[in-house]
Amino acid sequence: MPLDALCLTGVAQELRAALTGGKIDKIYQPARDEVVLAVRCQAGNVKLLLCANPGHPRAHLTAINRENPAQPPMFCMLLRKHLTGARILEIVQPELERVLDFRLECVDELGDRVERRLVLEALGRNANLILLDGEGRILDCMRRVDGDMSRQRQVLPGLFYRLPPDTGKGNFLRMTGEELRAALANPLGREGDKLLLDTFQGISPLIARELAFRAGGDGEALAAQVEALAAQVEGGDFAPYLLTRAGKAVDFTFLPILQYGPDTQCSRQESFSALLDGYYESREAAERVRQRGQDLLRSVTGARDRIARKLAGQRKELADTEDRERKRELGDIITSNLHAMHAGMTVLHALDYYDPQGGEVDIPLDPLLTPQQNAAKYYRAYNKAKTAQKMLTIQIEKGEGELEYLSSVLENLTLAEGERGHQEVRQELTETGYLRRQGKSAQRVKTAAGKPMEFRSSTGKRISVGKNNAQNDRLTCKLAYKSDIWLHTQKIHGSHVILWLEGGEADAQSLTEAAQLAAWFSQGRELDRVAVDYTPVKYVKKPAGARPGMVVYTTCQTAMVRPDPELAKRLRVK
Repeated sequence: MPLDALCLTGVAQELRAALTGGKIDKIYQPARDEVVLAVRCQAGNVKLLLCANPGHPRAHLTAINRENPAQPPMFCMLLRKHLTGARILEIVQPELERVLDFRLECVDELGDRVERRLVLEALGRNANLILLDGEGRILDCMRRVDGDMSRQRQVLPGLFYRLPPDTGKGNFLRMTGEELRAALANPLGREGDKLLLDTFQGISPLIARELAFRAGGDGEALAAQVEALAAQVEGGDFAPYLLTRAGKAVDFTFLPILQYGPDTQCSRQESFSALLDGYYESREAAERVRQRGQDLLRSVTGARDRIARKLAGQRKELADTEDRERKRELGDIITSNLHAMHAGMTVLHALDYYDPQGGEVDIPLDPLLTPQQNAAKYYRAYNKAKTAQKMLTIQIEKGEGELEYLSSVLENLTLAEGERGHQEVRQELTETGYLRRQGKSAQRVKTAAGKPMEFRSSTGKRISVGKNNAQNDRLTCKLAYKSDIWLHTQKIHGSHVILWLEGGEADAQSLTEAAQLAAWFSQGRELDRVAVDYTPVKYVKKPAGARPGMVVYTTCQTAMVRPDPELAKRLRVK
């Protein structure tokens, strides 16, 4: 769910405790709508994420290392100019608004102490991050809004900042019990959650449904629930809760949720920052892959689809060659009946001596051809089908290999971490002929090889996981020792995984965890159980001429394991 005003109040409370008095050391803009402030405070060095993405705007401390562009965007340069070295004086949230106002003390170019404000508007599709001077005038913003985009409120450099327009709904924090009951009088018989949404500002659909569920359809009880919520907010009683269903995070909030029943677990988290960091990590990783690798994804998907269509046609042609022996038999029957034939015949009615039952057959003839030429025509069709069968079998085998390879590349794109990962895949596709080289200067330029993902098992064993075919080849065929353990999902695409033994023995715990990593970094990550083959590296070979990432192995053992994303997070070596 988007971060609602009440949940943001809990986040703001947490940020005040951590950041007030802190000094901004560095500023980054890893994405178009994300800014990261490195803050030095009493608790140590922390990173504050301010996200104005329309799909999930938010603010929280983050432990995720995001890749920054080589050239900082202009908005980032402006923030660095004004806010580097700034001290955070206070963090203000206008009541029941999805807005955070960071009040900062800075030093200007003349060395004077001045005030600056950085305002995050977590307003869904209207989300924005706005830099203000000491008088409240806009210096610049992440998204400029002119008169053509909004007649109600423009957000442009030079204008004075104004809060978003009032919704006209009531403020339940400032209402007495009597006023709440009067506001919730329901002459139209609306459902409790819809009544709350229509009446009060700052209450999200999730909280409205929860209050209505707890009230059980009683109007007095509903007013009492809203009054209790107001007391909780006024008392600063916020706690982060994560909702999970079938092991997957589905929502979050600041109070226990009962409406979904036993199928949905509601668990309290360490902090709002840890909750939001974990909740959005996988979603944003997938989104960044889609955004940065869109051209690659289109190219690989297009190539895969073309090969799939070509294979379908070739398989149909191969099926048509299955009656080739019958063509030869018909040629033989015509040859044995030449004495009974004459020019201009359209059908030969003869005994089919290839039929075990001794039946007869009608053989279509070309009246413009002689009997000998008709027989030769059937023999030619037989030879053509025989040759086609051999060539089509070779082409289909080759096409299936290409389809297998491109499917593995698509899987690799889901593991790409940042621009370097995409560049490695792009280089691989160029070298294998699926992408054209761009310009003469690109012919000799190679991307520096990225490193596989590194993990450490519970017993201390090192585990490496390749992120693309080039890394898989290097890991398995060049870096690993013959005695190390190679793991890969059975019959589905996935990463090569190496359990490094370093002269020791493979313990059961490390083998199981390495297999679980192989299952998670594969196409089977959504399955309950995945078969993972494992064997010493000495039994793994790369055939001559094989495409990147393709290997064969002569012996193995198989483990059935459950893909575990939490294990991958816990064992990852940063």
